[in-house]
Amino acid sequence: MAKETVNVEWLENMAFKAVINGHEIVIDAGDKVGGENRGPRPKPFMLASLAGCTGMDVVSILKKMRVKLDYFNVVVEGELTEEHPKHFIKMHVIYEFKGKDLPIEKLQKAIDLSEERYCGVSATYKETMEMTSEIRILN
Repeated sequence: MAKETVNVEWLENMAFKAVINGHEIVIDAGDKVGGENRGPRPKPFMLASLAGCTGMDVVSILKKMRVKLDYFNVVVEGELTEEHPKHFIKMHVIYEFKGKDLPIEKLQKAIDLSEERYCGVSATYKETMEMTSEIRILN
């Protein structure tokens, strides 16, 4: 069984240095809760993880399908509970594409394969919350 490990070292106040795949990222809280805003908050990383995971899948699958993209962007919206511990109860993924004569059926197939088979982040999140998505073709 494969295992992933991330090291997150306390720097000071609310700041931590995460080392992920050899890359250092500072995670911090905002001024209101004792942080210095030196880096992003932890929960938005969950959104970025989903966007990166499914985005990489979609690009890889579309490349194999020989679909040429001029632009691709993934937006993830997360809905949090009001009460503590505040956690995501829903995530909505918006896949934005630009390109000439994009085949919508291939775009949808690539997204479906990512969401249903390949993206481990999506698979994990589906266990605990509602997941939805949409495609937007931009001019």
